[in-house]
Amino acid sequence: MRFSLKGFHRLQVVAMVFATLIAIGAPAAVFAQQPEQVAAEGQAEATHSGGEVNIVLPDLDLTDVGGYSGRTLLMGGLLVSFLGMLFGLVILNQLKNLPVHRSMAEVSALIYETCKTYLITQGKFIAILEIFIAVVIVLYFGVLTGLEPMRVVIILLFSIVGILGSYAVAWFGIRVNTYANSRAAFASLEGRPYPVYAIPLKAGMSIGMLLISVELLIMLAILLFIPGDYAGPCFIGFAIGESLGAAALRIAGGIFTKIADIGSDLMKIVFNIKEDDARNPGVIADCTGDNAGDSVGPSADGFETYGVTGVALITFIMEAVTSQPIQVKLLVWLFAMRIVMIIASGLSYMINEMLAKARYATAARMNFEAPLTTLVWLTSIVSVIATYIVSYILIPDLGDGTLWWKLSSIITCGTLAGAIIPELVKVFTSVESSHVKEVVTSSREGGPSLNILSGFVAGNFSAYWIGLSIVALMTIAFLVSTIGTSMSDLMLAPAVFAFGLVAFGFLGMGPVTIAVDSYGPVTDNAQSVYELSVIEGIPGIQQEIKKDFGIDVQFEKAKALLEENDGAGNTFKATAKPVLIGTAVVGATTMIFSIIIALTEGLQPELVVNLSLLHAPFLLGLITGGAIIYWFTGASTQAVTTGAYRAVEFIKANIKLDGVEKASVADSKKVVEICTQYAQKGMFNIFLTVFFSTLAFAFVEPYFFIGYLVSIALFGLYQAVFMANAGGAWDNAKKIVETELKMKNTPLHAATVVGDTVGDPFKDTSSVALNPIIKFTTLFGVLAVSLAVNLSASMGSTVSLSLAAVFFAVSVFFVYRSFYGMRIGAVAH
Repeated sequence: MRFSLKGFHRLQVVAMVFATLIAIGAPAAVFAQQPEQVAAEGQAEATHSGGEVNIVLPDLDLTDVGGYSGRTLLMGGLLVSFLGMLFGLVILNQLKNLPVHRSMAEVSALIYETCKTYLITQGKFIAILEIFIAVVIVLYFGVLTGLEPMRVVIILLFSIVGILGSYAVAWFGIRVNTYANSRAAFASLEGRPYPVYAIPLKAGMSIGMLLISVELLIMLAILLFIPGDYAGPCFIGFAIGESLGAAALRIAGGIFTKIADIGSDLMKIVFNIKEDDARNPGVIADCTGDNAGDSVGPSADGFETYGVTGVALITFIMEAVTSQPIQVKLLVWLFAMRIVMIIASGLSYMINEMLAKARYATAARMNFEAPLTTLVWLTSIVSVIATYIVSYILIPDLGDGTLWWKLSSIITCGTLAGAIIPELVKVFTSVESSHVKEVVTSSREGGPSLNILSGFVAGNFSAYWIGLSIVALMTIAFLVSTIGTSMSDLMLAPAVFAFGLVAFGFLGMGPVTIAVDSYGPVTDNAQSVYELSVIEGIPGIQQEIKKDFGIDVQFEKAKALLEENDGAGNTFKATAKPVLIGTAVVGATTMIFSIIIALTEGLQPELVVNLSLLHAPFLLGLITGGAIIYWFTGASTQAVTTGAYRAVEFIKANIKLDGVEKASVADSKKVVEICTQYAQKGMFNIFLTVFFSTLAFAFVEPYFFIGYLVSIALFGLYQAVFMANAGGAWDNAKKIVETELKMKNTPLHAATVVGDTVGDPFKDTSSVALNPIIKFTTLFGVLAVSLAVNLSASMGSTVSLSLAAVFFAVSVFFVYRSFYGMRIGAVAH
């Protein structure tokens, strides 16, 4: 019996209804108890106030910031946001109008159509997932804290705004990339490397500038136009919404793209055909996956990362700083830094392009990685200089007069991390890397076995060095925060604020970080578009292109340039991942601290002692978080494994190699359908496990939950970095064999292809999705633990533990499904 997507959707709805009834019904049963029954549970604990509910943002006109009205300064930020969005849209139009041959444009159009179908399907799926979040928001804000209905509606609306923001920038990213891929492929025909580099980077900057500008615009709108007593919960709702959208798009996209990639790649070994062979029906799905996983996922992830880090810092400022004038100054300064960094990124890009064009415009060869590296470092330096200058202008008298340079120095630790970490990543993933070359060398005699082991070595070493670099930068930030007493006089736990600012600095050059990450999917797609267009086989094509475009076609040079540039794209895709992962971990630390402040009633010593290894629940929580990280790694890879099996099964049965130039559109769409089926099924199980696990552990005991959140962040950091860089090493080892050694269709090539298929879910499914998993768990945890503490205070600990047991049972059900329901032999086909 063949697996039915329609039938699967029915299963989804049934399971959703079942789970929602549990989520609503259990608390409803508690509320239905008579007062006498509640009293019988024992003496209730003091009601937790729920810090994020009580956050009231101060009037921005309360005090001047550097002699300027805070509101006026931030209104200028709205203008910068609009200009950033305009920058992105103008580049989109420029890319659309670049020359392209119809054969390539048709392939891009087909890829875009399949991407649209995927995105529409995902949009419907995310809408269902939002129901779960809405239930908790209504229960917590509407029932337990007693907010009037209009406020609850506003919070719900902003959670939807967050989802729509992630979804919209993801769609924009796909539209930009599917214009850029065919234009880059066509530009290669001239045989010059510069256009092959410039077009993907221009597409990436379009996405980066629009993404960060839209995020800033929404957050400024909340800060400027929403009443202060509404704004805090609205920020939380917005952050949860964008985190949900990013998690769904990142996880499902990661599963989709690697099913397609493995299914397509294995055909090179099975049928001894070239990469991106137009007769392979898996190639279109692979191109769709490049966008669904490597464009949609990072775009939504970057959007969410930028917002969540900001919300974490806003929450900290409102929880840890008691003076309203100081709150205003810190909030305005924080957003001014974001505004300045958008300007710095745009300016750096324009300077870098002038330098790159002057050097490479007429060059016959170029190192594609060189100008990308220059852009990252140039943006970092410009951002650091701008940080100190603007901080001196805005907050020269904050504290004892030294805070302007202390805060700037702390942010600089993060900004430098955004340049230093990519350099460390390249040590383990670049085509120039000795680690990557070691993977190739070990494959010569050891085949796939030693190839895989060498990749493991690279990944593990990278986790060591990147982990130490993050620790070093955070240590510097901590030491700066302890100089004198200026920070400790203004706020609780200044070291935690310092760590949050490091995460903020990680994103200081957000548009450029997104741009170099988005560079990869375009270069990968460009190579595929070239092959799928079968342009070399079109009669009279050289004369036609000469006549219509004035280009003397160089087919062999074009293919070599596209393949070489794909290696650079692989490297820079790899560099952005640890930056986003590091931001998630450091930013989560700040958000966790806001929960701690609320739970300990402002760090009361008799409550703070519970955050100790001597408090058993806290220690048990630390151990539990690791279990979830390893479950997630396995579950996401299981979805890829089963989906890839079905894709390979279909492709092998239907591929036609004789008498045809291209696979049929129907077969290509069928492979896309298989990828979508398993991406959604995997995401369904994963999301519900994360959702109900978070609820369950929040209801066990609040300090158990704090330990759990800390553990999720720390285990997640090292697992993600290891997997991302091991995968990057395997990927570029294959690229060296294909481009430098020119040994395609040899046993060495086959060994590196096998290693790459192992690395595919490592680098593009499990590792990258840990970023939104960490942030979603932490953000949703803010509501979950507040809900749990309030219910426990009102109804007693017995009820709280009973609910924990129910939620945990539901989570285990979906854990079971994520493995045993997804095994190859368990899925009907």
